[in-house]
Amino acid sequence: MIQINQSILTADADMRKILKVAENIASSRASVLITGESGTGKELLARYIHSKSPRAQKRLVAINCAAVPEGLLESELFGHEKGSFTGAHQSKPGKFEIASGSTLLLDEMGELPLLLQSKLLRALQENEIERVGGREPIKVDVRIIATTNKDLKKLVQQGLFREDLYYRLNVIPVHIPPLRARPKDLILLAKHFTEHACVMNGLATKEISQEALNHLLIPQWPGNIRELQNTIERAVLLTQKNIIEIEDLNLQVEQASVAPFSPGMTLMDAERFLIMKTLEYTEQNRTQAAKLLGISIRTLRNKLNEYKRDGEHEQTV
Repeated sequence: MIQINQSILTADADMRKILKVAENIASSRASVLITGESGTGKELLARYIHSKSPRAQKRLVAINCAAVPEGLLESELFGHEKGSFTGAHQSKPGKFEIASGSTLLLDEMGELPLLLQSKLLRALQENEIERVGGREPIKVDVRIIATTNKDLKKLVQQGLFREDLYYRLNVIPVHIPPLRARPKDLILLAKHFTEHACVMNGLATKEISQEALNHLLIPQWPGNIRELQNTIERAVLLTQKNIIEIEDLNLQVEQASVAPFSPGMTLMDAERFLIMKTLEYTEQNRTQAAKLLGISIRTLRNKLNEYKRDGEHEQTV
């Protein structure tokens, strides 16, 4: 998922539905919680929502809750008064004040310490904050978009995340599926990154072969779009040819992820093996499996019923 001039590049049907939801809720003030694995484009979606909102004339303000030391995070969020702690030589506004009238992106929300969670909840409920060392509340008008790659419900059960804050943030939940569940996006983005890498590095136009594109569908891409972009850029820079082939990708594919087809295996057996392995890969998610296989969910269901009947028949023989 790549943002280009306030538009997001995608060919995936589920992603298009997500973008439609984003457009529909952009004008509201409701908090949005965007979840998904690292590298799926959560921040890009947050910026897309902001760009479609009435607050777009002001810049989106972002803070990575995992990147700021815990001792400084309260000051970064809410600001501080001069002399409130060692090193506070002058007063400083926090992200909430800076983002007033705009959107505040709280990235890696699952990393926020419990003590600050209570202060954040109060800020969201009262629409006001207090600087560190401050005596008077300051009114703010902020639209919150939070992102996380963690399961906040599980953190709530473990006592690591406040349940009331979770529901305050989760007014509009949006989950971005991983790249491995979006084969059309994977191919589209691979072509885009190839062209982009050539332009950014002043190289002659290169293309990626169909065989290489098909090979990209094998890995699981735990780093998602970020990992794919790095792989393509490396291939573009190291390949002397105008066509990027499989060997140029230098992918380390686990043997277990490749179907062990062999001579003598019937076409029906190969099809069955591929379907069952894809279901295993998607953790029995039939919708994702059908998308990866390039068939309809009805066709997949019929195939599974057929395999079930065959199994029952074998047991009675």
